[in-house]
Amino acid sequence: MALVLNIETATTNCSVSLSKDGETLVLKEDNSLGYSHAETLHLFIDEVFKISKINPSEIDAVSVSKGPGSYTGLRIGVSSAKGLCFALNKPLISISTLESLAHQVKHKDGYIIPMLDARRMEVYSAVYNSNLELHREIRAEILTEESYSELLERSKVYFIGNGVEKTKSLIQHPNAVFINEKLPSANEMSLLAEAKYKKSDTEDVAYFEPYYLKDFVALKKKA
Repeated sequence: MALVLNIETATTNCSVSLSKDGETLVLKEDNSLGYSHAETLHLFIDEVFKISKINPSEIDAVSVSKGPGSYTGLRIGVSSAKGLCFALNKPLISISTLESLAHQVKHKDGYIIPMLDARRMEVYSAVYNSNLELHREIRAEILTEESYSELLERSKVYFIGNGVEKTKSLIQHPNAVFINEKLPSANEMSLLAEAKYKKSDTEDVAYFEPYYLKDFVALKKKA
């Protein structure tokens, strides 16, 4: 039974929610194409407290999307979450970005593959069963026409996230279901954060770092 502030910045969706007992009370997000986190994250945090009429000191914990995802986005989200935890003396809860994304799929059959776009034909992905239990670990993988073929032969496979577009260009199997235009959101973090809070599954605020999965590579500006 907890009041939790949830922060999601792993993709272009800058998303903040305030939840009570696993239910989202207020959600503010901007899922436009550009990264607006540096400009809007703290505004959204202020807004969810004002709308809910809850004082920041009243929350029980802060949860943050830990990755994988955008290096810069994750840094901003985790830094903000840690700052709030230090200032308010509250515990920090980390939520898998891909697990949270998988919870947007409501189908009760087959497999769920949340995937986030990485460079070229690469995605960050995991595989969950219909009970939202992890079936295959998170990894960075290069997509081919044979990707997930074994799963697709068995049952429906639901693909979700901003890696879907590049997947659609390769996989034509009739069991492939592509859920378009979905990004990780702080809304789905509410239930996951409550479950972790109940188990006292928290992070060391001083030493916690995002789960980048791959090293940061700075892209050169075009001449």
